[in-house]
Amino acid sequence: MNVSDVADPPGEERPRGRVPQSERMAEMVRELGETGRLRVGELARRFGVSEATLRRDLTALEEQRLLTRTHGGALAQGVACELPVRYREGRSRDAKRAIARQAVRGLPAGPHVIALTGGTTTGELAKELPDRADLTVVTNALNAAMEIVLRPRVKLVVVGGVSRPRSYELVGPWAEQVLASIDIGTAFIGVDGIDAAGGITTHDENEARTNRAMLSRAQRVVVIADGSKLGKRTLARIGDIAEVDELITDSSADVGSVAAIRAVGVRVTVVDVLAQVLVGLKGTFPACDAGKAPFTARDEGKVPFSPTRA
Repeated sequence: MNVSDVADPPGEERPRGRVPQSERMAEMVRELGETGRLRVGELARRFGVSEATLRRDLTALEEQRLLTRTHGGALAQGVACELPVRYREGRSRDAKRAIARQAVRGLPAGPHVIALTGGTTTGELAKELPDRADLTVVTNALNAAMEIVLRPRVKLVVVGGVSRPRSYELVGPWAEQVLASIDIGTAFIGVDGIDAAGGITTHDENEARTNRAMLSRAQRVVVIADGSKLGKRTLARIGDIAEVDELITDSSADVGSVAAIRAVGVRVTVVDVLAQVLVGLKGTFPACDAGKAPFTARDEGKVPFSPTRA
């Protein structure tokens, strides 16, 4: 009998190989929200790491008040829960990158002022921005600012405020005072929820106020959010759905939620994530960029890659 013929014991998951720490922590917090508890032994097998490594992960999450350690595991501690940015960055990364690229394509030519709130999707947008001398970027997000400052031709304006560690945003009256003195062409707003009736929302009331101040100064408001955010409402409202000019999301979004948002007059752009990934890969294969297959069926006995079929 082959080893591959032996089934996994009932109720146990086959290990996936070593999972990176940020992904482990994100999954643990999500599971806490669903089940209320974690077991070290089960997680160690699932993530392909030692129990000692898992205990260190749990300790790090406990220090952030995301859980309470117990013998052999952990219990939920008010996990309703906003996951810190550093644990969200790996989730739906291809979708967020595709959304960001679509947003950049919509920028007008010539001098323009854009604004970015905090969040993982706006963070991807900051990475995709061109190094244009006629572009000014206003942001309250420290992670976005760190990306944009590397583009010396782009004028960067970072508003003041008090840092919020979970989202890397500067929030509060100081941030709002600076925003009140700036005229913005396009504001790209990251959200935790967007709903036709509930509007655009986030987990924190201070963040919502600062994002609201940014939105109110913009001629055009574009929400960039992966499909998991549609149809959701969280604690603090940033603005009404009628204040949004465009939503850019991906094809994982609930069809009913997309239709409801379109029905109230918001333009909704749904990006094809797979097509965007293939476009990104083309530069890796020069022969494909030239419209030619990198190998032939005669050479490899396989169907050749055709970039026109992507």
